Amino acid sequence: MRAIAARRDQTASSALVPLRAVEAPRGAVLLLHGGRADALEPPPVVNLPAVRMRPFARSLARATVGHAIALGRVRYVHRGWNGERADAARDATRALEELSRVTGPVPVVLVGHSMGGRAALRVAGHPLVSAVVGLAPWCPADEPVDHLAGRRVVLLHGDRDRVTDPADTWALAARARTAGSEVCTLPVSGGDHAMLRGAAAWHALTTAAVTGLLGLGPLPGRVAEGFAAPAAAPHVPAQAPELPGTAPAQAPEPPGTAPEPTA
Repeated sequence: MRAIAARRDQTASSALVPLRAVEAPRGAVLLLHGGRADALEPPPVVNLPAVRMRPFARSLARATVGHAIALGRVRYVHRGWNGERADAARDATRALEELSRVTGPVPVVLVGHSMGGRAALRVAGHPLVSAVVGLAPWCPADEPVDHLAGRRVVLLHGDRDRVTDPADTWALAARARTAGSEVCTLPVSGGDHAMLRGAAAWHALTTAAVTGLLGLGPLPGRVAEGFAAPAAAPHVPAQAPELPGTAPAQAPEPPGTAPEPTA
């Protein structure tokens, strides 16, 4: 009984939650959900930010079946980013190290939402990481970008987001491109922070980007065009399709400085 309890404790302390293990993997995808700006308590058992990533996991699993792509998600010790502690980024780094011991040196695409998007961008300099897909990411003006040189970055952001500001995302993209990253930004017309409006479009755009980044198929045209833009070119977000059933977006409200509790 003690041995079983010890194994459970070890599993619970792991930052990597495997969603699909494969033999001789040729690549991997890690999902990172959102959280809070400041919160030292652990994520709750019923955690809406984690639930929001489940449809993305299912879509990616279907699209990569039979291609020897491992899937997993990052388990956070704390619910929040917590200032200079950057707890979500620390957990993401631990998950990558644990993944490397399982898969070896395979290319990894990180897919992060909100706080998870910030964590994915922060750890993208890890040797395993080849690309990042950020969904409504939290991108403060002082977020570092130099380590994104040589990485591919795709950023999606809804123009109805009232939690994180798409303008901050486009600004980070411009800085990352100058630093030497291949960057594509996709505004989601009518999209909200929770990615509930036009959810199918969010899932489809993300899945197409990830499979292209893994080399399982061609990159979406708008992504390829974004990557091809020279570093000195003015940054203009590529226009993603308007989500069905949405009216033209109104001027955004003044954004907060960090994700809301449900980010």
